[in-house]
Amino acid sequence: MADIDRHVAGVLLQSKAIILEPAKPFRWASGWQSPIYCDNRVTLSYPEIRNFIKEAFRTIILNHFDAPDLIAGVATGAIAQGVLVADIMNLPFVYVRPSAKEHGRQNLIEGRLQPGQKVVVVEDLISTGGSSLKAVEALRQAGATVLGMAAIFSYGFEVATDNFREADVELHTLTNYHILIETALATGDIQQDQVEMLQQWREDPAGWQGK
Repeated sequence: MADIDRHVAGVLLQSKAIILEPAKPFRWASGWQSPIYCDNRVTLSYPEIRNFIKEAFRTIILNHFDAPDLIAGVATGAIAQGVLVADIMNLPFVYVRPSAKEHGRQNLIEGRLQPGQKVVVVEDLISTGGSSLKAVEALRQAGATVLGMAAIFSYGFEVATDNFREADVELHTLTNYHILIETALATGDIQQDQVEMLQQWREDPAGWQGK
């Protein structure tokens, strides 16, 4: 699967899992204005695309990580993606909640995890990395050896790079913001005169106000 990153960027745009609207920014829950909206769960509605993405995940995991015993998904966005990956790799699966349940067994990790198991964490989207790394910490505290994380897409924010480095977590993504912009320009989803604006947003998303 050569050029995985460009193919994945293409299917994210094709399925409208990622929408680029520099002239009509979206507002994130954080309050940031953004020219991009990403919801990779949309890809699950397209069998060919979801099958391509799970194959891409398998390729990335086999290329970069040492024989995992188990796949872990981050709730809720990566539960389905993680199940698909675990299935194609014939591996056990667990998922990590953002916080422990308040009833029953008060689980934070759902499924069967044995101490010492080597785990690859599957995530759908990396922004700052905060929630993703919280899941990694939960797995480590449960005794897992976390080999690293594989995600569909990353905005490439510097804060995320710093957070993953500090947490000593190896991250590999199927595609990223830089490749997405190149692909969107080639497909006509954006125009050349919008590229600089889109790069300015990635460099300072909190301060960006659009043009």
